[in-house]
Amino acid sequence: MTTPEFDGRLVLVTGAAQGIGLAVAEAFAARGARLALLDRDAPRLEAEARRLGALALVADLARPDDIDAALDDLTRAAGVPDVLAQVAGVLRPGSALESSPADWQATFAVNTWAVVRLCQAVGAGMAARRRGAIVTVGSNAAGTPRTGMAAYAASKAATAQYMRCLALELAPHGVRCNLVSPGSTDTAMQRALWHGEDRAAAVIAGSPEAYRLGIPLQRLATPADIAESVCFLASDRARHITMHDLRVDGGATFDA
Repeated sequence: MTTPEFDGRLVLVTGAAQGIGLAVAEAFAARGARLALLDRDAPRLEAEARRLGALALVADLARPDDIDAALDDLTRAAGVPDVLAQVAGVLRPGSALESSPADWQATFAVNTWAVVRLCQAVGAGMAARRRGAIVTVGSNAAGTPRTGMAAYAASKAATAQYMRCLALELAPHGVRCNLVSPGSTDTAMQRALWHGEDRAAAVIAGSPEAYRLGIPLQRLATPADIAESVCFLASDRARHITMHDLRVDGGATFDA
């Protein structure tokens, strides 16, 4: 169902070629937004952009020059976004003792440094207009230790604290900044971690040997669950919400 909630507003979505990012793009499209979609997967991104009537921005977020070029293209074609929805992320599993410097660098390049670069560029334009909303998709791993995920968890924790500081600085300019922190979500990234059959049930049940609680709501999140939360925080319904971290994990971390 189409609603006019974001009618005419320009929304930039990163990681938009698949998974949660694509679900976020679809949710904004259904609410009347003008869309700019950014991803490094050119064929898939361009196909989805055509389907949604969106501007396609092909860029590798690990490359600062790509980010700058994409933002220049966006500004020339459509202007400053009203909403920045940052969904792109990478996960390279590995132990805290053995993860390689390359894995740490690649993880932080996308999960943290790209977020900072985009927020600085887009946030400055929003502040000058005295309006805008930035929503970054983080992870419940930012606040809950996970075995085999040290680099990912650390990158998400760094980004979460950056978003809080950014929210504090941009609040006087009428710009809101919030986080959505999913838990286990049925995406290609999640399934790549699975080995053997019926792994969804195992995730829901939890793993005491890995110090991991299960999911009290007894289901994995879907990309649409996360997308709905992103749209809410970007909308006027959340006009007095900033610096917030919304856990969308079925109670998996007891939201301590």
